[in-house]
Parts: sequence; C-alpha cells; structure tokens
Amino acid sequence: MTGDDDAPVFRALADPTRRFLLDRLLARDGRTLGELESELEMSRFGVMKHLRILEEAGLVVSRRSGREKLHFLNPVPIRLIHDRWIGKYTEQRAAALAGLKARLERPGTTTQVFRVHLRAVPEAVWEAVTSPAWTARYGHRAPSEYDLRPGGAFRSPSTAGMRAMGMPEVVAEGEVLEADPPRRLVQTWRMLLEPGQAAEPYTRITWEIEPLAGNTSRLTVTHDLEGAPIHASMVSGERMEEGGGWPYILSDLKSLLETGAALMPEPEAAARSATPRIFREHGRS
Repeated sequence: MTGDDDAPVFRALADPTRRFLLDRLLARDGRTLGELESELEMSRFGVMKHLRILEEAGLVVSRRSGREKLHFLNPVPIRLIHDRWIGKYTEQRAAALAGLKARLERPGTTTQVFRVHLRAVPEAVWEAVTSPAWTARYGHRAPSEYDLRPGGAFRSPSTAGMRAMGMPEVVAEGEVLEADPPRRLVQTWRMLLEPGQAAEPYTRITWEIEPLAGNTSRLTVTHDLEGAPIHASMVSGERMEEGGGWPYILSDLKSLLETGAALMPEPEAAARSATPRIFREHGRS
C-alpha cells in the first residue's frame, strides 16, 4: 500500500457515521442495509452512500445471499496502514492503547470476508496461494500442499522451527472442493495446533481472484466458520497475540508479491505464528 493507496481509507475513517457503521459490523458481521439503517437516524440513501464510500476504500465487502445483500467488515486495509505507520514506530504502545478494541469478540459471526488488491496478475496470485514454495514465504511460513482437484488433499506441515516450539507435524489439513485456476479455489480447512481446534468441525475457505486493469488483481477470501468459534476468533485478526489472522496473512502476501519481501523476517514470523501456551489457554476458554 502506497501513500496514495492510504488516502481513501483515511477519508473513509474520518467520518463518524462511517466509523459507527464499521463498529456495528465489528459487533455483528454480515448485516443487510435495512439492519444498518435501523440503527441510524438517516435516510436509506444516506446509509447507502456511506457504505459505498466504505466499499470503495476496501473497508467493507458486500456479498449476495439469495435476495439479500450482506455487508462484511474487511480489516485488511487497516492492517496495511498499521504495518506502514504503527509497526515501524510504536507497535507495543499502540497495541496497549488499542487493547480494549482488540478484545472485542464477534461470537455470532460464522462467515468472515477479507479482500485485498494486489499489483500482480491472477496467475501470480494463484501460484502464491497454492504453491508450497510461495506459502512458506509469507504469513506464518508453514508451506501449503494442495492436490488441486476435487477431493484432493490439503495439508500444511510444520517447519522445523515450529516443531521446536512444540507444534505438531501437521498444523492444518483439509480437502479441495473446487479448483478453477487462476480464478477460484474452494477448500475445507482445520487447524491442528491444539486439541480444541482439532475437535472443531472443518471450516470452508473460498478464494476468488479477479483480474483488474493494469496487471492487478483483487483477492477475496470468504471463510465460513459454522460451529468453529476457536477458529473464528483466531482468523479474524482481532486478537494480535494469536498471530494476526487473515488480515496479517493477506497483508504479508501483498508485501511479498509487490516488493519481493515479507513484512517481517522468517524467525520473527515463526515465533509470532503460534505460541503453544496461548493456543492451549484459548482452547480451554
């Protein structure tokens, strides 16, 4: 994200009504226009205008569900601003000040949607998502291995550094449901870092890659988390001590594709990805 890329996000966040709408989606994601309108003393057209500005800034993603249009909070742009402005300077102090916000939970949220724009063609994005050589270079640095056909296996073996921290041989597993390179990948997914995660049902991830002008792409990740509250909390990115979730992973992917460098060096990323004590405590909660 460049300074010019930051501008729409800052403009969107400058308005108190738009911040209120984001707070409402944080409290409960996947809301209709009518639900959001009912909480504001404003015309339907006015709420639509604010939502459109939030969508243009990438802070809200809308998806159709039957006849309804649902709106989801997308924290990835805020994460990118954090990495650019806060991460370099005073992350620990900023994290302490934001502690109350970071502790907010969305227990009723069973679907989370994240979107990021990338200066890369869809083929490059697909390779970065599905290739072990690429997935070992961003996020939590565990390579993802796919058998890219319906019914094919997905697994993410741990690295030597992860195993040294007490993690299992395989940290995530699942099955490929659809594979349409370089446009769409649907898979089941479950983490295996501790018994609480392994006891939850498989979740479902849909990756959608859309080509845009100028050799750029839009990547949308929809994560269905029905019956998996531990997974939902961890992937949301709301609790930074649990690794940053999808906002961190997608921000790191963007940095790697656009600059050739991930957001942080490998040893630091591996340590950040999972502290077994944290996962065990969360599994017992």
